[in-house]
Amino acid sequence: MGNVIILGSQWGDEGKGKIVDLFSARFDIVARYQGGHNAGHTVVVGDKKFVLKLIPSGILHPGKQAVIGNGLVIDPAALLAEIDALESAGVQVGGSLFISNRAHVLFPVHRMMEKLSVSIGTTSRGIGPCYEDKMGRRGIRIADLIDPAVFRAQYDSVMEQKVAIARALGIYEELDLPRIRDQYETFAARIRPMVRDTSVLLNQAIRDGKTVLFEGAQGTMLDIDHGTYPFVTSSSASAGGACTGTGVAPTRISGVIGVSKAYITRVGGGPFPTEALDSTGDLIRRRGNEFGAVTGRPRRCGWFDVPLLRYTAAINGFDSLVVTKLDVLDEFDSIPVCTGYRAGAREVEEMPPTVAEIEKLEPVYQRLPGWRAATFGVCSYHDLPEKARDYLAFLESRTGVEVGCISTGPERNQTIVRPGSRFEKLVGQRNSV
Repeated sequence: MGNVIILGSQWGDEGKGKIVDLFSARFDIVARYQGGHNAGHTVVVGDKKFVLKLIPSGILHPGKQAVIGNGLVIDPAALLAEIDALESAGVQVGGSLFISNRAHVLFPVHRMMEKLSVSIGTTSRGIGPCYEDKMGRRGIRIADLIDPAVFRAQYDSVMEQKVAIARALGIYEELDLPRIRDQYETFAARIRPMVRDTSVLLNQAIRDGKTVLFEGAQGTMLDIDHGTYPFVTSSSASAGGACTGTGVAPTRISGVIGVSKAYITRVGGGPFPTEALDSTGDLIRRRGNEFGAVTGRPRRCGWFDVPLLRYTAAINGFDSLVVTKLDVLDEFDSIPVCTGYRAGAREVEEMPPTVAEIEKLEPVYQRLPGWRAATFGVCSYHDLPEKARDYLAFLESRTGVEVGCISTGPERNQTIVRPGSRFEKLVGQRNSV
């Protein structure tokens, strides 16, 4: 046990929410470190379904602290709506949730400014423009929002500049700026009790011997630096983002766990070498219910990509891999797995840096026999069909990362932890979750 990062190893939507929720019981604090309310984690607890967009999944466990780190951009209206929904469902949020005073604030004007962005399939919620303001050193942070005098001065100055730019570019939509300012001051009054210097909170907790689970949003292939740029998100979705997004040093991290589907999906535009463009892709989508938790958009579906996983494993330093949605493949007679790439007659060993190069890649497939038996809800590794175990062993051997955990359904108890795995050592025994 220690301080562990759990993040997506593909293009997001891998099932991180369930995994973080399930093992939060073994940690004292769960900290989210990047993104905004463009990322949704779906967690099923009994007959209740929760879609968490900003709040860490650990909030569903009584007695655990949940931290929204400085690496996020926060729409206060979305945050408070999420808090209200949780509390109406009986989840205690007050006293458990802490918000970084250094996180940046998202405003309606950011959604308007997104019209300037190249259409790449984003959620159009203003996340990118808010990050642009952060990097341009013209953003408003939570610490500014909760200081009335500072907020009024900054708000009026920033909005004046934004409106002038929007008018000049012909994208201006009529906004009642004074009303919005008053509304955000009301938001500030509700948020203020939850605001902390969360880097101090987290580091002191670690010094006191407490453990932290760092929760990533999206996936590594959407990382602003290491993903399929420009078809990426606007934040650091890889393991390094956990340190910059919370203020906790790399030397305090004990391990990194990647989450991957047994196949692969992607939302929005951008290259996807193993995408199944025929009826098979539709079948995977239907069986896996592959529609966005936040937007409802259908996800593009395809086959497991070994070179991609090796790439994300190198970037993040995965100690173990969680494979989710194995049951979606239960009905296939054979299952293609991409084991390499070719560009013409040339074998490609590394992930190319440009979209143009990635789009030229031809996946090299190896077909594995399907198991044609139900894996949904199986709770023991040895109860999986032999060919399903062979499939997992193949992924493990080709990626170089152990498969330490398998999710066989959305419920907490529909999970297998392999005894003696690195995963088990990092998160502890499951007998209390």
